[in-house]
This record gives sequence, C-alpha cells and structure tokens, in this order.
Amino acid sequence: MIEVNDIHKSFGDSKILKGISTTFEKGKTNLVIGQSGSGKTVFLKTLLGLFEPDQGSIIYDGTDYSDLTPDEKSDLRSKMGMVFQGSALFDSMTIAENVKFPLRMFTKQGKSEMNDRVDLVLKRVNLDDAHNKLPSEASGGMQKRVAIARAIVNQPRYLFCDEPNSGLDPRTATVIDNLIQEITHEYDITTIINTHDMNSVMEIGQKIIFLKDGIKEWEGSNKNIFKTDNEAVTDFVYSSDLFKRVQKMYLEEDM
Repeated sequence: MIEVNDIHKSFGDSKILKGISTTFEKGKTNLVIGQSGSGKTVFLKTLLGLFEPDQGSIIYDGTDYSDLTPDEKSDLRSKMGMVFQGSALFDSMTIAENVKFPLRMFTKQGKSEMNDRVDLVLKRVNLDDAHNKLPSEASGGMQKRVAIARAIVNQPRYLFCDEPNSGLDPRTATVIDNLIQEITHEYDITTIINTHDMNSVMEIGQKIIFLKDGIKEWEGSNKNIFKTDNEAVTDFVYSSDLFKRVQKMYLEEDM
C-alpha cells in the first residue's frame, strides 16, 4: 500500500502538484488519469522517488520515505518495477539480457539463478521462445510484454506503468491491460498506472484518481465513473475515443 498525504511540488514559480492525498491499495490496479498538463507525470515521478515533494509525505507499507537514509531509499527503489511509455529497452541487448538487467544491477544472484528467473517471467508474459531476439525484431506488443517482464523480474512490491498502451492497437492494448492486472493480483503488488486511455479505465480501473491542474478532482472506480456529476470528469470521459465509438455504435443501431 502507498499512502499519499498532502503532496505539493513546484518547479520555480510553477505549482504542479497542489495538495494531493490518496491511498493506493495492494493487489489492485490503481489508475491515474487526466488531461495533458494535469500533473500525472510529475506525480508518478514523485511516487518513484525521482522528485522530492516540497510538502507532504509518501508512506510505503508503513514507512515514510522522508525518514529513510540514502541507502534505505535506494533499497526501497530496488523494490519498484517500472514500465516506461516507450518500453525503454536496450537496442543492443537481447530480450533475455534486457529482462536480466535489473537482477544484475540490484541483486547478487548467480548466473544460473538469474537465468531461471528470466525464464520464469518471460514464460509468464508468453514470450518463452523470444530470449535471443533483439527488441528491433519484436512487435510493439511484444516489446511491452518484455518491459513488463523486466519490471517484475526483481519481484517488486510496487509496479509503476507510464502510458503502457501508448502506440498500441486496441486489441493489443487490452492484452497488455489484462496482463498487468493479472500480474498485480498474482503477485499482490501495489500497481499504479498513468493513462489517458478510457479503454484501460473501463477494463482494469479498480481504483481511479482524476487529476486536474495538479489537484485530485475525483476518485472512484470504473463502476461509478460514468455516474459522477463532476463536470471535469464527465468532460474527460465523454470526449474520449471510447465514448465516441460507443455513441456511434448506438446511433448506427437506431438507424
């Protein structure tokens, strides 16, 4: 679980995060949504420890990040997995080498133990025959699955995903959404996903917070997001491609 208490963050005169408080539960897919410029990326980087908040606290399973020593902060970050927007794979490394990279960086495991772990997570994301491929030989969907395998290879407590469906077709995006949710439940991870994709919201949005101009404007689940009377949320939802497709489908059925 991650508890966020009254987080503020500014860069110069620009106030980006303006007092956000929320809780992200373990074993659930927690989504952060909002328009571009809403503060989603800064919020995610603050949760990752890449930015220090100007005010407020972030508590990871009962431990306040600000109370930790530099070594303890480094140890906590080693328990975080990250799926980047563009997958961020190393082009010169094979898929297996990409997945093994966190183990080499953060553990003292032997070669055989690392190879066994890589085999296990690649099998989990249905890439057990892709070890020796280069990222350039993999499709966009395969690259995302490699990125997920790399993010979970070190058995993290916390999984962060930044626009994991960016650049994917709807069918592949749904596969990635379902894979992230399955892994979250199986490994009992605290998963936080930055997204603007309403398909993801409806597929896996067990907990959703909506940011607007650095403020938590709304929180709830995918079961009640269409029921809210919050104008900012309804503007976001009803301007989405998903809503337009559903609306078009109903209009065509009435013709």
